[in-house]
Amino acid sequence: MDNQELLKQVREKAQGWLSETYDEETRNEVRRMLDAEDSAELIDSFYKNLEFGTGGLRGIMGAGTNRINKYTIGAANQGLSNYLKKEFADIEQIKVAIGHDCRNNSRKFAESSAQVFAANGIKAYLFEDLRPTPELSFAIRELGCQSGIILTASHNPKEYNGYKAYWDDGSQIVAPHDVNIVKEVLKVNPEDIKFDGPEDLIEIMGSDMDEKFLEKVKTVSISPDVVKKHHDIKIVYTPIHGTGVKLVPAALRAFGFTNIHNVPEQDVVSGDFPTVVSPNPEEEAAMEMAIKKANEIDADVVMATDPDADRIGVAVKDDKGKYIIVNGNQTALLFIYYIITKMKESGTLKGNEYVVKTIVSTELIAEIAEKNNIECYDVYTGFKFIAEVIREQEGKKKYIGGGEESFGFMPADFVRDKDAVSSCALMAEITAWAIDQGKTLYELLQDIYLEYGYSKEKMKYVVRPGKTGADEIQKMMSNFRNQPPNELGGSQMEWVKDYSTLVAKNLRTGEEKKIDQKVTSNVLQFFTKDGTKISVRPSGTEPKIKFYIEVKGELKSRQQYDEVEKKADEKVEAIMTELKL
Repeated sequence: MDNQELLKQVREKAQGWLSETYDEETRNEVRRMLDAEDSAELIDSFYKNLEFGTGGLRGIMGAGTNRINKYTIGAANQGLSNYLKKEFADIEQIKVAIGHDCRNNSRKFAESSAQVFAANGIKAYLFEDLRPTPELSFAIRELGCQSGIILTASHNPKEYNGYKAYWDDGSQIVAPHDVNIVKEVLKVNPEDIKFDGPEDLIEIMGSDMDEKFLEKVKTVSISPDVVKKHHDIKIVYTPIHGTGVKLVPAALRAFGFTNIHNVPEQDVVSGDFPTVVSPNPEEEAAMEMAIKKANEIDADVVMATDPDADRIGVAVKDDKGKYIIVNGNQTALLFIYYIITKMKESGTLKGNEYVVKTIVSTELIAEIAEKNNIECYDVYTGFKFIAEVIREQEGKKKYIGGGEESFGFMPADFVRDKDAVSSCALMAEITAWAIDQGKTLYELLQDIYLEYGYSKEKMKYVVRPGKTGADEIQKMMSNFRNQPPNELGGSQMEWVKDYSTLVAKNLRTGEEKKIDQKVTSNVLQFFTKDGTKISVRPSGTEPKIKFYIEVKGELKSRQQYDEVEKKADEKVEAIMTELKL
């Protein structure tokens, strides 16, 4: 299709948004785009429909079919309502819980969503103000809801917003409901959306739910005696303008910590994220102000949460006195190691415990579990798959922790999504426990490597926006499938796992094995003879293809750490060069 044909189709589509179905504000915005000399914004807003994927919606805010707005969100809510009424036809009163983060328009979208559910005869429990995603997951379970939604775009830039849908166990929706809801949403036309629901079907939630949630968070504590002894460790925390400001400091105090230092400029709730380019605790720039505060007070640990407070960023002081960000794999390792070690010490391991990791996360988690006779489940990226394992094992086995490389951890199953509120409190406790043994958190991490082996991980993504970018990403995946590398990092390729066919193949022997996953996924993994693992995965929510690299090393003493890490970094760089990243 040439540009003129595309522009003609886009203009026709946009003209439809000038009808009385849409409010005056939306119509004015569409008129402005139609009248503009430059048609780039109009094309990007209307050239396709924003896809309601199995995780929900995410996109730039504005008028148009390819934007996050009252109508694209309204269609999602109408489709979900239609599906809930089919699935729970025997329930007298279907209930949903609704939360939102700090982003611009999030409150407006949340209130509009409550109206749509109410108009469909569904009881809507709406938080009075912004709240962390893990509390929304908790509320669904606490209130016996059949579903829930949260308006958030996680750590994306300020132009974005999004919509995540949850099922009755408090987890994001998985098969078969995910695909079925998508089908229902696709059937919805703008005029089908019921926007004006009765107020008596909307109930506001406030501090009562906060108190119930915090009571549960307190149960995550394993060593209250250690916290009591070291209650005054110096903690710096920043919510990066987001929902964590509501509950993370309260959770730390509930555990018993008394010396909590905030970053006042970043306690300001704002969807503009005025002090950062990106509110992502994975990025050093987002934690810069918190680290500056830590240097001023000589803090024992620095923590940050993303706008919806499901991801946790941690910074610790290294052996040279510099604060460094602990990556997501290392954060998960610290949690898993601590939980298992304390359970062993207390004699509470019964032999039916398990942990969960994602396939792209460090294999050290599986090795720690295996050496302690604890089962480890490997699942696809996304906490909905961790929650799915918990649902299947409910009443049979005991969940003790689960995490992924992208700064998410869930230390208890009263929440069924990433939980940075509980995780921040538990990380502070781990810091106190390390200090009680005469160690820093950094030294504790080194001790894990000494006991279980060293690994270094790096994630690199390649951005390819638009249709041409999507085609390029598809071609990259096809090339990797059809012509896998013979070696990487100087080590011979051994196994290739293709999750699109659920077949693992040994390139040296030709042996094939079935991969134990319920559904296929567009992910490839390469394993070399020396234990290097490379995972390749197109993003489900952004125009990116992601490469996850993990290399192994041998650490015999803390003194060797810098040397071993340098060699690992060099190997990672060599692999990235080979992959042309």
